[in-house]
Amino acid sequence: MKKTETYPWKFASVGGTVRVKIESGEDIRHLGELDRKMWTVLSCPTTGLEFDTETLRLIDRDGDGKIRVDEVIATAQWLTSVINDAELLLKGSDELPLSAFNTADENGARLLASARQILLNLGIEKDSISLAETADNTKIFAGTRFNGDGIITPASADDEALAALIGQIAGAVGSATDRSGVEGIDTDRIEAFYTASADYAAWQDAGTADVFPYGDKTADALAAVEAIREKVADYFMRCKLIAFDGDTAGVIGISVDKIGSITGNLAAATGQIGEEPLARPSKDLVLPLKEGINPAWKEAVEAAASLVAPDKDALTEEEWNGIVARFAPYTAWIDAKKGGAVEPLGLDTVKAILAAAQKDVLLELVAQDKALEAEALSIEEVGKVLRLYKNFYRFLNNYVVLADFYDPGRKAIFQAGRLFIDQRSTDLCIKVAGPNADIASLSGMYILYCTCTSEKLGASFNIAAVLTDGDTDGLRVGKNAVFYDRAGNDYSAVITGIVDNPLSLRQAFWSPYKKVSRMINDKIDKNAAEKNEKSMAGLTSATDTATDGKAPAAPFDIAKYAGIFAAISMGVGLLGAALAGIAAALKGITFWQFLLIIAVIMLLISGPSVFIAWRKLRKRDLGPVLNANGWAINASSYVRTKFGKTLTSLVSYPKLTAVDPAARKKVAWRRFWWCLTGAVVIAAGVLFFTDNLTCIGLPFHKEQPAEEVIETAEEAVETAAEETAPETVE
Repeated sequence: MKKTETYPWKFASVGGTVRVKIESGEDIRHLGELDRKMWTVLSCPTTGLEFDTETLRLIDRDGDGKIRVDEVIATAQWLTSVINDAELLLKGSDELPLSAFNTADENGARLLASARQILLNLGIEKDSISLAETADNTKIFAGTRFNGDGIITPASADDEALAALIGQIAGAVGSATDRSGVEGIDTDRIEAFYTASADYAAWQDAGTADVFPYGDKTADALAAVEAIREKVADYFMRCKLIAFDGDTAGVIGISVDKIGSITGNLAAATGQIGEEPLARPSKDLVLPLKEGINPAWKEAVEAAASLVAPDKDALTEEEWNGIVARFAPYTAWIDAKKGGAVEPLGLDTVKAILAAAQKDVLLELVAQDKALEAEALSIEEVGKVLRLYKNFYRFLNNYVVLADFYDPGRKAIFQAGRLFIDQRSTDLCIKVAGPNADIASLSGMYILYCTCTSEKLGASFNIAAVLTDGDTDGLRVGKNAVFYDRAGNDYSAVITGIVDNPLSLRQAFWSPYKKVSRMINDKIDKNAAEKNEKSMAGLTSATDTATDGKAPAAPFDIAKYAGIFAAISMGVGLLGAALAGIAAALKGITFWQFLLIIAVIMLLISGPSVFIAWRKLRKRDLGPVLNANGWAINASSYVRTKFGKTLTSLVSYPKLTAVDPAARKKVAWRRFWWCLTGAVVIAAGVLFFTDNLTCIGLPFHKEQPAEEVIETAEEAVETAAEETAPETVE
């Protein structure tokens, strides 16, 4: 059986992992043959990336916001089929020679024709086309009668009357924007306009004379009647109640007390006065139209009466109801109104348009425009080719290999900017939805989750800032920093969460000592605070007692102070004993052996911390951080110590030389004392280990046993206590 030949991929170690190399056009052409287990990324989001969003949209063929391997392969195959030299994709240029279109491919030949049409429409003569020239459809299709979008404009018509009609239709039923940027109409709008015109004309024809009881004043009369209709009904109901029981007249009639309670200018109290009945109700059930009307309603009543009962001084309820009933045909006709969209054109214009019967002509123009849809889409597709031609290879370097991330001269598309904090900056900042410590902690990285806000830009987002060098002493939740995006815009950043992991072996070595130091400092601060509180309480009590005169001041107690001095002497003795014990234990040990012991002790203390840090630093992986942000990472992407130093930059100050003579002298003295102290310490060590050092009455000589040192110290304490004890007075 013949062995199937496969494409000869090349591999390299990138980020501590073996990855395929994408370094030629043929590599791009054969992406579909690459084993998916060898892809660094299986899926990535289309948002939150420092990359051309339109290119991401083109690659994301199903538009679900995720770019998967199949979509990348499909894009690569299409792009390499319409371009005859795939090696050109590595240039990342925004200008493509016309000769680069693959005319042997049907799509390539079509795109070449479209590219030439674009240049022709723009009035440009050259043998290449750029991304900028394909970006503005308005310029490309400006002045064209038909451009394939199914929208016609006045420019699509071949006579002024038809062009005017297109404008009238757009004004009546709305417009759609043509590819040329001009407002026009499509099939749906043409149909809607002619339907509305026919309905409006038919409705108007249904408005015969019997529909208008008051002629051309019917609409005004109805409006006037509706203005007082509820108030008239209220008046007649009051009259009926009085006719039913005359005792209700004082309750439901005009309230003198309410009118009297109105203060100030009564002309300004029309609303309160209008709440009273339309007129004084009576059992006669007659509505006056000229006299005795509530002043707040007088004008409205007279306006209605002048239109519906000009010869009447009063109306009964039956007469009023008859007037209202006369409007029933008119209101029914109004309710049946159709085609209101074309009403502003006027009935005569609408009927003239219907008589001209230009609907079929307009639909034919739309059909002619629609026939060029494929050609127009092809013109737009040239822009797709140019955009992918410029950006696709860079995308592959951030998807298949993550090569841009490990290239010191470039930044990956997920690197959002730079965070400055605690005299350092980090370039490994990734936009995230929020803290995700459970996943990100698996990375072994030290991560600061920050909220970044810019009032100037009105923008706010979260980032995960990865620190890969320095120390962590001053970092805490709530600490402020400054973030700069890739465009140079600055944001106020606040730490909202921390994922704690080692930053370096140096930090891990000193970590145990720093922890002990912090513990001791905390203990000292706590004890000092307690002592200070007790001292202040005692001082306050003594002051209050002395001020009140209730108790005399305590006499000087020499025995008390003698005890204190004795305790101090005992402490000195015990310290000497301890040092003597150490000296006895180190008997026979040379100076270099002593240094070796110190080194071993430090190794025992710091060794575990350094070993754990070493293991974590070797396994610092960017993958979990990206996974927490919606990526599907298929291979480890290690950030080793050396590479990590390129991502986090620490402050570096120049060596200063004091210009001020006094300052220079101060620095010189400081150096002198440091050197002197060091020399004394070294000399003491040498003398100690060569049997030549004694110390102020306390035996440090190696030949003297520790028991003698302790005995001598105890005698010294007893002697001091006897000498300082007060005599007893008999």
